[in-house]
Amino acid sequence: QVQLVESGGGLVQPGGSLRLSCAASGSIFSIAVMGWYRQAPGKQRELVANISPNGRTNYLDALKGRFTISRDNAKRTVYLQMNSLQPDDTAVYFCNARSPVSSYWGQGTQVTVSE
Repeated sequence: QVQLVESGGGLVQPGGSLRLSCAASGSIFSIAVMGWYRQAPGKQRELVANISPNGRTNYLDALKGRFTISRDNAKRTVYLQMNSLQPDDTAVYFCNARSPVSSYWGQGTQVTVSE
């Protein structure tokens, strides 16, 4: 059974930074594309960024330059560094692990950007 546990969310002022972490259990991590998604109230879940097992990254165009995804395969952890946060970044952020035959989700972590 694969479990994904996110951490690092919270309340931050506009212009601030947060670093999200997602720790994965199980052996899937080494072969999985790891991704961060977010879902704001009343909106569909959207891909923020993902990273392949060999480190190739993909970002939502609007977030390029502010968000950085990385992974530590030895720690089975994927990170999302978020800088220059804006109120529009407020959402629940979900971690996803996707292999050719399966997909797993974490429980989500709330990020709120507000004065």
